[in-house]
Amino acid sequence: MLQNKFIFNQSSVSLEIIGLPDYSINENSDYISIISQWKLMIIDKPLIEGNLNHLESIMKAFYCYSSSLLNDEIGSYESTLIDIKPVNYFTHNIFLKSSKPDVKPLNFKIGNSVLADIINCFDQLGSSSKVKNIYSNEFKKLKKKKYLLLFNKNNILNMLFPPIASLFSLFIVSTAFIYIYDDNDKRSFLINKNKLISIESINRLL
Repeated sequence: MLQNKFIFNQSSVSLEIIGLPDYSINENSDYISIISQWKLMIIDKPLIEGNLNHLESIMKAFYCYSSSLLNDEIGSYESTLIDIKPVNYFTHNIFLKSSKPDVKPLNFKIGNSVLADIINCFDQLGSSSKVKNIYSNEFKKLKKKKYLLLFNKNNILNMLFPPIASLFSLFIVSTAFIYIYDDNDKRSFLINKNKLISIESINRLL
């Protein structure tokens, strides 16, 4: 039986969902209601794949971890399948543990941009009209909290302060240059004016 496949892309990350519609309820043939396999592909990183339970665990881990970051909490997330820990403010360590005893765990690092791309792919999956919404009530709360934190007053100030400070500094520097330029022009004008007066005085004497 031919399975459907949908891919959600965001810059360096692709999330591939493979599955079937529910034919018992005459579901649309190009819909995925039963997810049989998924793949999370990150440029220059190991392939992450598994079944539906694995996908739910991975999504929960990334949503919980990103929410803690948005809440200015440099914490970590640990579970039987995945551990996510910060290396510093810009790098995060991913440790994936297989449920199969003969498969070695995966360990790699990602930056903030890749973390944001992964979350974006999960968001695309959650809002897709082609795949059954796998968000549980817990996921919905995490997702809602994640976006609410973006509108938190402190987070808004933290995001706006750097560009505002840069613009203010640029304004100060530009104003200083204009002042110096105008001051030099005035001095040049006075010097030229004095020279002109001196020339006129000499001409009178002659």
